[in-house]
Amino acid sequence: MSTGFATRYGQWAVIAGASEGIGAEMADQLASRGLNLVVIARNGALLDQVAAAARDRHGVQVHVLVQDLTAPDIVAKVATATEGLEVGLVVYNAGASDRTTTFLENDLDYSLKQVALDCIGPMALARHFGPAMVERGRGGVVIVASLACLAGSATLAVYSAVKAFQHTFAEGLWAELRPHGVDVCCTPLGMTYTPALARMGVEYDPETQMRSEDVAAEIIANIGNGPTYVVGENNRAMASQVWTVDRRTLVEMISAASTDFASKRKG
Repeated sequence: MSTGFATRYGQWAVIAGASEGIGAEMADQLASRGLNLVVIARNGALLDQVAAAARDRHGVQVHVLVQDLTAPDIVAKVATATEGLEVGLVVYNAGASDRTTTFLENDLDYSLKQVALDCIGPMALARHFGPAMVERGRGGVVIVASLACLAGSATLAVYSAVKAFQHTFAEGLWAELRPHGVDVCCTPLGMTYTPALARMGVEYDPETQMRSEDVAAEIIANIGNGPTYVVGENNRAMASQVWTVDRRTLVEMISAASTDFASKRKG
């Protein structure tokens, strides 16, 4: 158990999208570092399994919140579930696409739910937990994104757009919270072999896919390496061909110009 990790981020972590795959692995690995957990997802049966495993293997406390992350009362429900807890780490790991249908083939409600899940959800949780982190001078926010954020794509028009939102939002939040001791990191992923992918009939290919446990370990090891940390060596090589300017340098340059403009306006 790593007491240093718990000291850095506090005793409780909230994981949104924790029922299986990367989220479940994040829960197990954070519990192994001594963090108590609040796990959130729609599937209560799977969440109970994740919670029981964390308690049994690592002796931590785990609270289960069965909740649709697109519901309008998400903040109120999360606030109730975490009342009195010192939440120092928020991991937002939610969002998927079937990758088979075009924007016009889907109902508008389907696309709006993607916006709610990938844009409103992480923004709402960051706004709820961020002030206390800033006040304590420590904490972390992780938004698990996708390399779909690099560019728009057929059959991924909305998904790539909402992932681009996550990426840019996390970078701006990093620039604002970093001076207060709070880490923010967007972690775009490539193809990862998860139960959801298996249900789509995709077989594991070690040449093109990472495993959930490896992705989770790399994310946890790089929470402090924001604002953007692309998971996987091959994925980083691909992203670097698109992002010719180092993301941290780019965000710092734009933030400096924006802050200077804001200060002149206020003056």
